[in-house]
Amino acid sequence: MSLDAPQDRAGSGGESIDTKNHPPRISIVTPAFNESANLPLLYDRIRAALEPIPVVWEWVVVDDYSSDGTFEVLSHLAQNDPRVRGFRFARNSGSHKALTCGLREALGDCAAIMAADLQDPPEILGPMIHKWMTGSQVVWAVRSARHGEAASTVIFARMYYWLMRRFVGLQQMPPSGADFFLLDRRVLDAFRSFREHNTSLMSLILWMGFRQDSVSYEKQARVHGSSKWNLEMKLKLLVDSVTAFTYKPLRYMSYAGFTIATLGFFYALVVIINALAGHPVEGWTSLMVVMLVLGGFQMLMMGVLGEYLWRVLDEARQRPLYLIETTVGRSTFLPTAVVGQSAPMQPGRYQ
Repeated sequence: MSLDAPQDRAGSGGESIDTKNHPPRISIVTPAFNESANLPLLYDRIRAALEPIPVVWEWVVVDDYSSDGTFEVLSHLAQNDPRVRGFRFARNSGSHKALTCGLREALGDCAAIMAADLQDPPEILGPMIHKWMTGSQVVWAVRSARHGEAASTVIFARMYYWLMRRFVGLQQMPPSGADFFLLDRRVLDAFRSFREHNTSLMSLILWMGFRQDSVSYEKQARVHGSSKWNLEMKLKLLVDSVTAFTYKPLRYMSYAGFTIATLGFFYALVVIINALAGHPVEGWTSLMVVMLVLGGFQMLMMGVLGEYLWRVLDEARQRPLYLIETTVGRSTFLPTAVVGQSAPMQPGRYQ
């Protein structure tokens, strides 16, 4: 497949990325948490996948405060290959924060997300880069099959993507999901303006718009280790995704409150009429049932409201998304500049 590109690649606003004086520059961003066994294998496969393509590339790895020597392995790779850069968080902040850090630090004309577990094959980078060079600004790698995953994981994933499409309203989200994507420099610069703490990165990219396309691939079984995503993390991602992109839970609370109030009004009329007719409603049991049902429903609505309020508090505190403890390696190319605009500001270390 030919990946020859025009001298200037069109930007979203009519400007263009300056590629006259250099080949396209690609940043590969990888979050890592206790992935010391996988990083060398992934490095070899990324290098093998990109060497035949006429691009310049860098690999940006963000260590999410691993405890198994991941950063030591990363440091060794960076010492032997200047295209490798690494960042280590000062505390465990989660994979989405690590991805955010990597995307902000990426200096290429585009950046591709790739997990460290080798379930997303680096060989798919070629077709994704081809889509990007022909005009797409966001290229998704959509899973056509999932190998080596538990049935519970697949079921939860399908439920999550169904809710995001049908309930939240992100209709363009692939039904089978997509954790692997490539972003144009203009999308990366736009992404830097977002400072949300509790959100779904993939949903945010979908919400941003731009010209989006996709390629399909088969998600492979994990080579080493096990997934760090437990049930608590999955549930938090679900709640974050819903609260960040829709107000429907709050609207449904209003509907439910109105419905219950209406039913209560009619029930009160029945009680008054029976009392006037000499047949008062009897029974301590019926009273307790009504109180318990209403009380439980009120607690549920307070919990939903609390989820939204807690996120408002978390944003108002304006704490940094992450803290970087140390870095390794230096970029082999300068930040990308858009023709007719100033170069993007250098990434910060306390974001």
